[in-house]
Amino acid sequence: MVDLAMEVAGLRLRNPTMLASGFLDETGGSLLRVFKAGAGAVVTKSIGPEPREGYANPTVVELDAGLLNAVGLPNPGIVEFEREVRQALDGGAAVIGSVYGKDAHEYARCALKMEEYGVQAVELNLSCPHARGLGTEIAQHADAVAEITKAVRDAVGVPVFPKLSPNVADIASFAVAAEKAGADGIVAINTVKAMAIAPEVRMPVLANRYGGLSGPAIRPIGVRAVYDIYAAVDVPVIGVGGVATGRDALEYVMAGASAVQVGTALLSRGLGAFNEILKEASGILEDLGIASVKDAVGAAHE
Repeated sequence: MVDLAMEVAGLRLRNPTMLASGFLDETGGSLLRVFKAGAGAVVTKSIGPEPREGYANPTVVELDAGLLNAVGLPNPGIVEFEREVRQALDGGAAVIGSVYGKDAHEYARCALKMEEYGVQAVELNLSCPHARGLGTEIAQHADAVAEITKAVRDAVGVPVFPKLSPNVADIASFAVAAEKAGADGIVAINTVKAMAIAPEVRMPVLANRYGGLSGPAIRPIGVRAVYDIYAAVDVPVIGVGGVATGRDALEYVMAGASAVQVGTALLSRGLGAFNEILKEASGILEDLGIASVKDAVGAAHE
C-alpha cells in the first residue's frame, strides 16, 4: 500500500491533494465538506482587506479546453471571513488562507488575521490575471513579489506560500526571488490570461473581456513551471493547473511538486475527485514499485 502522507514546509498532510483557491471555498461549510470528501487540505477563496463585489456577469465561460473566468475577486473582506475559517477549522479541516491586497502592507495585514483565525499556512495570491491593481502588475515584477513575500514572512509565524503567475518569461526567477524573501514554499501556477469572443454578437464573452484560463489546457504549462522551479529553489513546490486524474497529479509530483491542488476538475468529477485521484495515483505508483508519494517527488529530474 502506497504511503500518501506528505509534509510541506512543516505542514503535515494526510495526502498530497488540496482544494485550489476559487472553488467551493467561500464558506466554512463548503470548505469542511471538501475536506471531508478527501482533500488533504483546503485553500480559501482569496480574501482582501475590505469587502469586494467583483465584476458584473458574465464572469465564467466553459470552453473545450477548460474554464475561463473573470469574477473579480469578490469576497466579504478579512474581518467578516473569520467565521468561515473558524467553522472549517472547528470541523477538523486543514486550512490554508489565501489573501490578496494592493500592497505589501495589505497582504501582511490579511495574512496576520488569517493566522489569528488559526489557519495552518497562508497562500499569497500574487498573480490574479484579471483583477486590475491586485495581481497582474505584482506578478510581473520580481521585486514586488519579493517585497510582499518578505512583509508577510515578517508578520506571521505560519508557512508562507506565494502563488506565481505563468504569464511571465521566466517563472523560476520569480520563485528564486520569493525564496530569498523568505517563502516557505511556492505555488505554481495561477490561471493563464486568456479570452473568448462570441462571433454572433462580435464581442468578448466575459464582461471583463480578459479572464484566467484553468483546466486541462494549462496542465503542460503548469508541469513545465513546476519542473523549472523545482530545479531552481530548495523549498517545496505545490503544483496547480489541470489536475483531474492520478496520472495528472503524478506528472506534477515527478516534475517536483510535493502536493497538487484541484479545482476545475470538480465540475466534471465532483467531490469524489480527490479520492479518485489518490486511488489512481496509488495504483500507478504500486505498478512502478514506488512505496510512497514522497519517493516520487522530482523523479523526472533523475
